[in-house]
Amino acid sequence: MYRVSPFVTRFARALLGGAAIATLWVNLAPASYYDSIEWRLLDLDLPPWLAPMPVSLTPLTLIAEAFMALFFFFLGKELWEALILERGALKGRQAILPLGLTLGGMAGAAGLWTVTAAVIETAEEAGFATGWQVPLGTDVVLCYLVGRRVFGPGHPALHLLLLLTIATDILALLILGLTQPLAVLRPVWLLLPLAATLAVWGAFGRAPAPDAPERTRRARLHLWPYVVAGVLSWAGMVAAGLPGALGLLPVIPAIAHTDRSFGLFAEVEELLHDPLNRLAHMMIWPLTVVLFLFGLTRGGVDLSAMAPTTFSVLAALWLGRPLGMLVIGIGLAAGLGLRLPHGIHLRDILAIAGIMAMGFTVPVLALDSALPGGAMQEAARLGLALSLFAGPLTLLLARRRFAEPR
Repeated sequence: MYRVSPFVTRFARALLGGAAIATLWVNLAPASYYDSIEWRLLDLDLPPWLAPMPVSLTPLTLIAEAFMALFFFFLGKELWEALILERGALKGRQAILPLGLTLGGMAGAAGLWTVTAAVIETAEEAGFATGWQVPLGTDVVLCYLVGRRVFGPGHPALHLLLLLTIATDILALLILGLTQPLAVLRPVWLLLPLAATLAVWGAFGRAPAPDAPERTRRARLHLWPYVVAGVLSWAGMVAAGLPGALGLLPVIPAIAHTDRSFGLFAEVEELLHDPLNRLAHMMIWPLTVVLFLFGLTRGGVDLSAMAPTTFSVLAALWLGRPLGMLVIGIGLAAGLGLRLPHGIHLRDILAIAGIMAMGFTVPVLALDSALPGGAMQEAARLGLALSLFAGPLTLLLARRRFAEPR
């Protein structure tokens, strides 16, 4: 089992640092905080065929729609390698259990949100199942930060936790984009990322023939064609009405890559020089800044925003997700006669479910489009912040378990 690179911990600390500063700011001087993150940097009046509504560029939208695309590219790269590379964690029947746990957790969270909101929600603007997309996602870097303390740096359960959180976050963002587009959904614009992906794959990403000249082989190592394709892909996704955070995902399969997986965020990958890994390594320090800014612009929690929506969030994440993971995920594995991965026991799955009861990055991104009105959004943001206490609680229970005499 290859060691996870320490930059993941740095990502988590940057995110928490930005959110902590934002929370202090919004509670001490809320007017200046909201004025700062919603300050109009640029107003764009684009042609209707490109953007049906006026576009205002603010720090809030710039970071969420543009810069966070780099973060989800980073996550998508790990998920893609797990799917297609030799020794990937999602090859063949190995994918069944993680898929069951992922879908089970998301179904449980959405289901319990819907039930709880129908019973206790009092906001006039809320309809049936309004905001069910909010608790679908979790948080990769914060879950890793807790999971490393629970399992230790080399435990296989830590790698399963990373796999589940990455798959959950990307799938949750895809569902959000398809069910709650930022604008009128215009699928014809998706031809642009498709064309960019096929073009760069055909010209640079495809494996060369055995007798190909050295010049052709060296061309695969250039990074600029993939950067250009990424910009075109992002533009097409945004013009289609989908979240800009998804914009770079279509290009990932077209980028030349190594043939073998070394595990999620493996430290050894820093020694690889294929274009996909080089692009990822170039993003590490910029992403530390991006996650800090994301926490600063999206993580400001109004401590006086307690409302029924807060409890809907907590019920969905603390009860719905773990129950869904255990009932559907473990039930599917038992029904198909699957064994748990080597070195992982049922108690480790329970700990993973407890850690994944935390939700932040993708749920926070979902607030603007999935929930109406500022009050509901701020109440849900408070619930997401409170959900992070599931991590320390799981760590406490795990330590007590290991401290018990055998």
